[in-house]
Amino acid sequence: MSHQHHRMNLATSCGIFLVLAILAGCAPTERDATGNEPGELSMIVESNVEIPMRDGVVLRADIYRPSGEGPFPVLVYRTPYNKHGAVEYYQTHLRAVERGYAVILKDVRGRYASDGNFEPYRNDGIDGYDTIEWAAAQPWSNGAVGTFGLSYPGAVQWLAAVESPPSLKAMVPAMTYATPRRFFYSNGLFDLSWLPWIHFNIAPDTRERNGLPGVTSEADVAAEWDEKSDYYLSYLPLSELPDFKDVAPYYYEWMQHPPEDPWWNWAELRGRYDDVDAAVLNLSGWYDDPYGPDGAINNHAGMQGKPSHLIMGPWKHGVIETGAREVGELDFGPQAGIDYDEVVLRFFDEYLRGQDTGLKSEPRVNYFVMGSNEWHTADTWPPPNAALETLCLGGDGFFGGCNDKPATMTTAWVADPANPVSDPYDSYGPHDYQSLTSRTDVVTFDSEVVDADLTVAGNAIARLFVSCDCRDFDVWVRLQDVYPDGRAFNLRSPGTEVLRASYRDPAAGRQLLEPGQVYELRLDRLMFGNTFKTGHKIRAQVSATFGPNLSRNLQTGESEITSSETNTATITIHHSEDYPSALDLPFLR
Repeated sequence: MSHQHHRMNLATSCGIFLVLAILAGCAPTERDATGNEPGELSMIVESNVEIPMRDGVVLRADIYRPSGEGPFPVLVYRTPYNKHGAVEYYQTHLRAVERGYAVILKDVRGRYASDGNFEPYRNDGIDGYDTIEWAAAQPWSNGAVGTFGLSYPGAVQWLAAVESPPSLKAMVPAMTYATPRRFFYSNGLFDLSWLPWIHFNIAPDTRERNGLPGVTSEADVAAEWDEKSDYYLSYLPLSELPDFKDVAPYYYEWMQHPPEDPWWNWAELRGRYDDVDAAVLNLSGWYDDPYGPDGAINNHAGMQGKPSHLIMGPWKHGVIETGAREVGELDFGPQAGIDYDEVVLRFFDEYLRGQDTGLKSEPRVNYFVMGSNEWHTADTWPPPNAALETLCLGGDGFFGGCNDKPATMTTAWVADPANPVSDPYDSYGPHDYQSLTSRTDVVTFDSEVVDADLTVAGNAIARLFVSCDCRDFDVWVRLQDVYPDGRAFNLRSPGTEVLRASYRDPAAGRQLLEPGQVYELRLDRLMFGNTFKTGHKIRAQVSATFGPNLSRNLQTGESEITSSETNTATITIHHSEDYPSALDLPFLR
C-alpha cells in the first residue's frame, strides 16, 4: 500500500482494441516498446487477457513478451492502482522485455478491468498463487516466475509467497510491510493514512464500477480532499465516520478488530517465512512510509538462512524516489540514488535465469548512512560491527551520565489530545523540527556537542520509565540530528517511533494503567543509519501526540475507535537511580 499513491485515470483503449481484434480473428499485436513503428525492440502485447481464479472469478492482465517463440521466464506485477498506470509511469516492464522476460501486469480482484469484489489484501494470497501458476503453464513460459512491485504491489508478493506457489523462484517486494500490527496499526495506534489512501486511490474507481454517487475525476478528488481532510483526520469516534460505508465497507470491519485480535492473522507474515521458497530482495528507504523500513528489515531477518538481500536507502516512498539525491530538505549526494530497474533485473538475472551476476558473492545487506552520505555493506542487519552504547536521560533536557544519578529526577509535561502536536510538514523526508521545541508539550533531550564524527547504524532502543495521572497515553520518541545552526532533522518518517502505553506488552493485549504508577515503556524499532558530524548533537524529541498520521489517544482509557471524549493529562518521565530512562544507540566500531 502507498498512503500517498495518487490514483491514475488512464484510458483503456488498448483493451477495447484487443476485443475488436479477437472478434475479427486477429492475433496479438507485434510492436516496438514505445508502441510506434517496429524498431530495435519488438514485442508481443496482449491486453485484458483473462486469468481465471480457483473460485471462478476472472481477473485481467496485459502481457508483454519478446517476439519469438521463447520460452521465457515470467515476471508478474499485480496492482490495485490500474495496470495501465504502470505502463504510463514506469519502464520496468519494457526493460524486462528487452532483457528477455515476459511480463504480466494485472489488476487485482475487484479493481479496474478485473472482476470480483475488492477487499484490500484479503484475496491477494490465493489469487497470487493462481496467477503465478497460470503464468508458469503458458506455452511461451519456461515455468520460472518472479514477482516485483512496490507498496501494495509489494505486499501482494509476500501474501502469495507464503502460500508456497511451486513456480515462484524470485521476488522483489519493495517498500512494504511485515505485520498488520505495524501496518494497519502502529504499536497500538490506528494508522489514519488509510483514510487518504481510500479517498484518492480506491473510492473513485469503486464509484465508477458500482454506479455510486460522488467525485471520480482526479481534479475533483483532490479538491474534495483539500476541503474535507481536516474533517477526516479529526473525526471521532473513528468507527462512526460515515463517508466510506458504500465505497469501503471493509474500513468498518477493521474498526471492529484491535491489533491484538487474531482476526488480523490473515495478513501476518511473521512466522510464515518457512513457507517461502523464493529468493527475496527487500528494499526500502529511511524516509519511506513508516511500515516500509520495518517491513524490509524484519522480512529480511525472517528469511535468515535463505537467499535474501536487503537494500536500505535514504529515500521516500516510490519507484521514482529511489533515484533521488535530494530528499526533503537535504541533499544526500549523487551516490544516494539507484537505478531501480537495473537493481531489480540484475536480481532476476541471478535468481530466475541462473546467470552469474556476482550477486551471490556480495554482502547481503546494503544500507545508506546519512550525514556521511555513503553506502555501507554488511552480511547481516543490524551490522555486526555495531555495538549498543547507553545515553541516560538527565536533567535540564540533556543526556547525562548513567552513574551517580539522584534518587529522584523527573521531567513532566501536560498533554491535551484536543490540541495535539502536529507535523508542520505535509510530506515525508528530512525536515527541520526545531520549531517544535517551543511547545510546552514537547520535551527534548540533547547530547553534548559531538567532538568527532559518530556513526550510528542499526536498531536504537528508547527505554522510558513513565507515569501518568491517566489510564492511557502515547509516547513518541523522535530521534534527530541537530546541526550547529540549530536545525533539527528527523532521521526517519513518523510512525514507528511511538508506543501506546496500554500496548507496552503487545502479546498481552491492551492493559490500562493505574494512574501514578511507573511503567517501563520500550521502543525498540528505531532503525536508521546516520553519521552525527563534528559539531552536531543527538536529540530525542518526546511528546504524547504527533499528528495527523496516527490516531490520537483520548487519555481517558477509552478507545478513539468507539469514543470521542478526551482528557488532559500530566505525563512524567522518571530518570533517576531507580528509574534509569535511557537511549541505547548502535555505534559503528
